[in-house]
Amino acid sequence: MRKIWNTMLKGLVALLPVGLTVYLVYWLAVATETLFSRVLKVVVPDSLYWPGLGLVTGLVVLYLAGLAVNAYVVRRALRLSDELFARIPVVKTIYVAIRDFMTFFPSAGKGSDLQRVVLVPFGPGKAIGFVTAESSAALGVAEGEDLVAVYLPMSYMIGGYTVFLPREVIEPTSMSVEAGMRLALMGGVQGVPSSGTAPTGA
Repeated sequence: MRKIWNTMLKGLVALLPVGLTVYLVYWLAVATETLFSRVLKVVVPDSLYWPGLGLVTGLVVLYLAGLAVNAYVVRRALRLSDELFARIPVVKTIYVAIRDFMTFFPSAGKGSDLQRVVLVPFGPGKAIGFVTAESSAALGVAEGEDLVAVYLPMSYMIGGYTVFLPREVIEPTSMSVEAGMRLALMGGVQGVPSSGTAPTGA
């Protein structure tokens, strides 16, 4: 009986990530279609509306929002909203966690803001971090101080810290940003791909 249970558990572990991913994509598509279809049916005649038009509209809105972010007025409004959400108890924790996590994704035609994975001293051990700025000039620090900005995420993305460290104290790794973020996000519970080098004591 135990062998049967273990086999079923292995099947669950293998299928659950795929199933949840498919379900999440499906849920997002259905939610987008439902949301925008209600608006479209008010302005578009029934004869011109077809299933999926709401989803297409949602994608177009996302694209236009991405273009609008480049405008000064929009950037200013986003900055003000960022400051507002960051001051509200409870909401701040959720918002900051999501905002920090989104820095992992590329934007504006650039790579991720997280440039490479490093290890930094943390008491008797080492902590995993992500370099976000490689030079003192980029940080606005006086010349002569070779500092590097390193983002230290908390496990399960409940927050994080940005610290400025001398270049000589950080230890490079061969781990990809994706593998490093996965390791930091899951608190080391989930293993990284074999191509990455998992840090010890992080």
